[in-house]
Amino acid sequence: MNFELDEQQRDFAASIDAALGAADLPGAIRAWAAGDTAPGRKVWAQLTDLGVTALVVPEKYDGIEAHPVDLVVAAERLGRWCVPGPVVESIAVAPVLLAVDERSAALAAGELIATVALPPHVPYAVDADTAGLILVADNNEVRDGAAGAQHESVDPSRKLFEVSASGDAKKADVARAYEFGVLATAAQLVGAGQAMLDMSVEYAKQRTQFGKVIGTYQAIKHKLADVHIAVELARPLVYGAALSLADHSPDTARDVSAAKAAAADAALLAARSALQTHGAIGFTQEHDLSLWLLRVQALRSAWGDPAVHRQRVLEALS
Repeated sequence: MNFELDEQQRDFAASIDAALGAADLPGAIRAWAAGDTAPGRKVWAQLTDLGVTALVVPEKYDGIEAHPVDLVVAAERLGRWCVPGPVVESIAVAPVLLAVDERSAALAAGELIATVALPPHVPYAVDADTAGLILVADNNEVRDGAAGAQHESVDPSRKLFEVSASGDAKKADVARAYEFGVLATAAQLVGAGQAMLDMSVEYAKQRTQFGKVIGTYQAIKHKLADVHIAVELARPLVYGAALSLADHSPDTARDVSAAKAAAADAALLAARSALQTHGAIGFTQEHDLSLWLLRVQALRSAWGDPAVHRQRVLEALS
């Protein structure tokens, strides 16, 4: 049995890397945090051209209706490049909630960026001040929403808002939408962890201490190897959860939660190791590493923190 991505999926990931690698993502993230979303929206336009915004949208609304594995491929790359905006909410969750809503066509075409609140685990909506559509989902129903008070976020580029529901309620598969949100967040964490590992490896080749490049020290090698192992152990859990979600497996909740918990732990280890490898410069806002450090802290608690998901795994196994 072959568990590798096929050629088309590898090409898809490479195309996302090529597009985002040519963009100034650190600049776009800092601008988004300052309230200027124009550079970030240019990045989103590139994602639309690549089909990322149409991945989960049904074909009848001009979407791709792709396999959840394809969503994971994309979400991991978006985490790798730290793309700003309500990525999970607009690309993975809103299309599930709007499965029979004509507004899905606007999501697929990149004309609409959506954000979602799904209490109790997702009480606030990310970037509700700039999203074109706010959705509030609960009890197998979804309503349009309006932004309320803003709350502090550990990541300045992820503004959090209270939302109030308005309008008529429509039936929606809220439980499945939640699993899509958790899965896409886990994939982003894997991508962010890999990005920080790559940064650390490159910096370890340049930074010197006591007259030697720090990458030659066994302690540094072992620390970065631990991060590599953690990321590589989390990645198959994320892809396995995508298969469970695609098959409507009764173990979907268990598999998705296991993936989120493992991905969160791997990304946190990558963040801590990156800080130790970079030293004091890693703490500064001017260094790009800080953007990934803050994003990982925010995504660890997004769509249910590790304790929530470990509890779901425990309940599934008991």
